Formats: sequence, C-alpha cells, structure tokens
Amino acid sequence: MNEREMSVYEHIEELRKRIIIVAVFFVVALAAGFFLAKPLILFLQQTDEAKDITLNAFRISDPLFLYMKFALIIAVILISPLILYQLWSFISPGLYERERTATLSYIPLSVFLFLAGLSFSYFVLFPLVIRFMTSLSSDLGISQVIGINEYFQFLIELTLPFGLLFQLPVIIMFLTRLGIVTPVLLRKIRKYAYLFLLIVAGLITPPDVISQVVVMFPLILLYEISIIVSHRAHRKSLQIQMEEEAKEQLSE
Repeated sequence: MNEREMSVYEHIEELRKRIIIVAVFFVVALAAGFFLAKPLILFLQQTDEAKDITLNAFRISDPLFLYMKFALIIAVILISPLILYQLWSFISPGLYERERTATLSYIPLSVFLFLAGLSFSYFVLFPLVIRFMTSLSSDLGISQVIGINEYFQFLIELTLPFGLLFQLPVIIMFLTRLGIVTPVLLRKIRKYAYLFLLIVAGLITPPDVISQVVVMFPLILLYEISIIVSHRAHRKSLQIQMEEEAKEQLSE
C-alpha cells in the first residue's frame, strides 16, 4: 500500500489535474466527432431498419441538433478508455501493487463489454423493436410519419443503456476489490436482482414476451458471470492482503 498520506488539498489538486486532462482530450475527440458524425448518420440511414422509412425533420434545427448529438456521443466513446484510466490513476495509490496491476486490466475489458452491449442492442434488440412497432402500426391502421430526431433519439436511448448494463461484471469486480461487495451477498440477493432485471427488461422493451426474453437472458447471464467474477476477485483480494501483511510483518 502506498504509505504517503495525501492531504485534502493534494487530493483536490490531483483530481483537478485528471479533469483537465480529460477535458483537453475531449475537445480533441469532439473535433474528430464532427468529422465522423456525418458518415455515421448516413450509414445508419441505409441500414435494413431505416432504409424503408422516410425520416422527416419537423423543425429546422433538427439536423443540427442530431449532428451535434452524434458528435458528442462519438467524442465520449473515443475518450472513454482515457476517462477510465484517469479514474484508475486517481484511486490506484490506495491499492496494493498487485491490485493496481489487476484493476488496470479492467479498462480494456470495460471498453469491450461496452461495445458488446451496443452491438447486442443494435443488431439483436433494435430490429425486434422496429418490427414490433411497424407491425403494431399496420394492425391498427396507423400511417407513421417518423421524425429523424425521434428515430435516432429512440435508437440512442435503446442502445447506450445496454453498453452501460454490460459493465456489470467490471463494476462488481471493482466493488469486490474494494470490499464493498462479496460473492456471498450477490448470491443472497439473487432473487431480488432477477426481479430488478425483469423490471429493467420490461422498461426498455416493447410489451411482447419474445423481446423481453431476448433482453432478460443476457442480463441474467451477466449477473451470474458477475458472481463468478466476484468470487475470484474476492479470493484474489484476500490472498494479496495476506501476502502484503506477511511482508509488513517481516519488515518490522
């Protein structure tokens, strides 16, 4: 463990430095986002889900707001590894040396899970939802006039939360390392966690059984993986703690 005691001022100064680094790189990433936003929006309009839909701008400012929204999202995704690294750098002095090495590996894993969540929601869930909504409109004799802002807002609200939900194993691993969560606790609250995941699945999917099952299955799988990850992280954390305490006793 790092023995150097940091004052409150030093902690604030360190946090300020990390925030400045993130802010500078965010500006650079935002510039890249402005270049990437247009081809991404055009590409998404040519996909199977959107190519047969006429997307309308109901307000003059809709294209501008959509362009800015995508530029911001792209920028945040591009610098997300940097944000995670700066967060790790801020808290790492309070960890054992081996814990610092282990937790550093969470960054690429977190990015991978985020992209996996986006991919699952876009390639699996989003087409199901679009087909359900289109079929429902047809059954009710409703002619849809879809705004481009509303279409992409719906797409973003459906996909981004899954990128965050897929972070569950990493979050559980990190909380286990900090001693906040244990595998015993996760097993004890399993039925309540399943109920919560069922509510989440119901909120983010249309009211049909197939879509809810499609969403519920990976969420339950993520929770079970989180329990396994927590068990290994807890055992590793205890081992590291015992080894460090043994070293301290030998050095006295």
